[in-house]
Amino acid sequence: MPEDYEPNIEKFSYKDFAIRTIVIWIGNIIGFLIVAPFNLGLYVNSIEMAIIVVTLVGIVNALLWPILTRVFMPFFVYTFGAASLIFNALFFYILAFFIKGFEINGPALFLVPFLMAAINTVLAGIVTIDDNSSYYRGITRDALNSRRKESLKQYSGLIILEIDGLAYDILMEAIDKDYMPTLKGWLDKGSHKVKRWETDLSSQTGASQAGILHGNNRDIVAYRWVEKDNDNRIMSCGSFNNTSIMEERISNGNGLLTDDGGSRCNLFSGDTDNVIFTLSKALNIQKMFNSAWFSVFENPNSFARICVLFLYEIILEAYSQIKHTIKNIRPRIRRGFIYNLTRAGTNVFLREVNTHTIIWDMMNGKLDTIYATYLGYDEIAHHSGIRDEDSFRCLKTLDKQFKRIKEASKYSRRDYEFVIQSDHGQSNGATFKQRYGISFDKYVRSLLPEDMSFYSLINSDDELRDVFIPLNRQITYMRNLYSNSLEYIEKYSPRQYKIQKPENSEVIVLGSGNLALIYLTQWPHRLSYEEIISYFPNLIPGLVKNKYIGFILVNSKNNGAMVIGEDGINYIEKGVVQGEDPLKNFGKNASYHLKRTNSFKHTPDILVNSFYDPETDEVCAFEELVGSHGGLGGSQTRPFIMYPSYWNLDGEIVGAESIYKILKREINNLKLRE
Repeated sequence: MPEDYEPNIEKFSYKDFAIRTIVIWIGNIIGFLIVAPFNLGLYVNSIEMAIIVVTLVGIVNALLWPILTRVFMPFFVYTFGAASLIFNALFFYILAFFIKGFEINGPALFLVPFLMAAINTVLAGIVTIDDNSSYYRGITRDALNSRRKESLKQYSGLIILEIDGLAYDILMEAIDKDYMPTLKGWLDKGSHKVKRWETDLSSQTGASQAGILHGNNRDIVAYRWVEKDNDNRIMSCGSFNNTSIMEERISNGNGLLTDDGGSRCNLFSGDTDNVIFTLSKALNIQKMFNSAWFSVFENPNSFARICVLFLYEIILEAYSQIKHTIKNIRPRIRRGFIYNLTRAGTNVFLREVNTHTIIWDMMNGKLDTIYATYLGYDEIAHHSGIRDEDSFRCLKTLDKQFKRIKEASKYSRRDYEFVIQSDHGQSNGATFKQRYGISFDKYVRSLLPEDMSFYSLINSDDELRDVFIPLNRQITYMRNLYSNSLEYIEKYSPRQYKIQKPENSEVIVLGSGNLALIYLTQWPHRLSYEEIISYFPNLIPGLVKNKYIGFILVNSKNNGAMVIGEDGINYIEKGVVQGEDPLKNFGKNASYHLKRTNSFKHTPDILVNSFYDPETDEVCAFEELVGSHGGLGGSQTRPFIMYPSYWNLDGEIVGAESIYKILKREINNLKLRE
């Protein structure tokens, strides 16, 4: 395209612009007058005065806001937008010194611009319903100016939009029920195809995004795990510091985004420094600022609009909690007010930042690949359920975001390909605590001796050797008592001990959806099956005989990895099954995934997976979550990828690292098509 090309977005109807301006101006006046009667710090002596004030504020904003955003943009970003509200309030405060009959202070300083933005949001949605250019115009100004400084790349870019936690079957259900008309349109006209793929174990964002963005998720056991060789440190995929450490371990410098890529709202960076809300880079304050932030604060009402939508989402969640209680929707968990804020943050604030900055980057045209995660569905499905009305409403909202992003490509000089995908799914079901009556960690404690202090003697090699001498005799005794391991599981009747408080326990139990990890932290190494049954004879039988537990994974000195269920054992390294296969309902690749996890450095002494009922498609989370993921069973391991139809994705796709290879290949192919 010629260098002087200007997209249609910069050409607009002055008549339509005038109508929109007048309507929103009237709305601002109404919002201004609504606050005045409540004695919250706003005083105007007439409607005429209100009109003058609103008009002057509009003029000052139009003149000064572009300058303020350029000078103070880092301050806007580092305060997560609060600075824009402060400047809005400051405009009113200063104006009050120059206009007689107008006073503003106290709560009104923030309520007035907030309410004006609320009315603007509603009116703007009405008067611009058929005018896409009005949405994009403000976003593009700075991007276009920045773009002109460099030559435009002639090959297509790739936009990868991840819907966190959306399973393939839920996607297809949402499309069939017309919750996602944009994606349905892509499939119907043949521009895209959709394919199911299979996650690794564990089926959660940390492992999946490490594999997708870096091509390596080895040793990421679960959402959180214990590192015995690191003073029993608990690593978490939700920690700033921990994800930074994880990225250092998994990265080889050839991540998905290493060549002119952008990371938006991800756990890992994909080896790019162009990041916004990327957890692994969050501790580096210098990388927090990004020029794409101009799109979020391009006018004084932009952030206030996000705040309005944020508040509306909080109200929606409050209504949802009441509705679930009145209708007695099951399964149901308690959702406190903190969750209201979390839902609004993921489903509004991060969503809006994603969409605005992606459009800005497309107009700018510098980035070859953008990978952005939309977190709202995963958060809502955890608490409301994977097929709840709230969850489908979220998908409908996301579909609108994708439409906006796709429509924006019309106004860019550079072509873009689009991929919509998920990192994992979710499986529904009542929790372990709801089903059994006590939490899983308390159940584990009930299977352990009350007094475990004697194990603290193992502090050196000599003491460890002294302990293992009687251990060998105990193993011999157990072998003589039972002819094989399955007979031991079937015949052993565990005793119940008094449940102790967590702070008194010498065992660490972690939950990751319907996957649980048990670490016996008195030993620096991973205990073998033989050691566990000798030290804690109640533990393994007590676990596998609980009907809400599907299987456990332990490592045997004699037999390697053992997957044990109530009625059978699968010796996965030998390919031998004794009794009924505990993995029969968990997919044909279950043995492969468990064998791989068994080889990880920080695999727990006992890995526990909940039951899975294929008839009801239910699991039970060890955390208090209705929709869960992390282990095996059901749709949690079956995400999707929606890709351009000309791509060749034949065959089964297993593991997040396979998605990395596909995306990396297609990114390189786009450059070759220049």
